[in-house]
Amino acid sequence: MDDPLIRFPGYALRRAANATAAELAARLAPLELRQSDASLLMLIAVNPGVTASAVGRSLDIQRANMVPLLKRLEDAGLIEREAIDGKSQGLSLTPEGLRRLDAARREIEAFEAELLERVPEEHRRHLLPALNAIWR
Repeated sequence: MDDPLIRFPGYALRRAANATAAELAARLAPLELRQSDASLLMLIAVNPGVTASAVGRSLDIQRANMVPLLKRLEDAGLIEREAIDGKSQGLSLTPEGLRRLDAARREIEAFEAELLERVPEEHRRHLLPALNAIWR
C-alpha cells in the first residue's frame, strides 16, 4: 500500500517519537521510571534546589501534571523538598534518587547511542541540530 503520509516531516517526526518513546519506556520500566521521571531527575541533579515550576517550564509540563509526578517521585523516595523561602520549595535528589538516576542514565545513554547507529553516518552530526531547530 502506498503511504502518502511518509512524505510529511511532521508525520515522520511523530512516528519516530512514538517508536523511540516506546523503546525507551521498556528500558526504563525495570527501574520503575518513566521517561518524564528520568528527565525530571536529570534536571534536578544538575540544578539542586530548583523549584517545581522551573522544572515544569523547562520540560513543558503543566502544573496540574507536575503535582502527581512530583508526588510519585517523592513517595518513591527519589526526591525531597526543602523550603527556599516562605512560599517556594526547592527540589533535590535523595541518595536513592541519585542511584536510580545513575542506572537510568546508563540505559538512556546506551539507547541514544543505538538510536544514532540507525541513522546513516553522513547524517548523524546534523540530526540533533536539525531536531533542536524545529522545537526551539
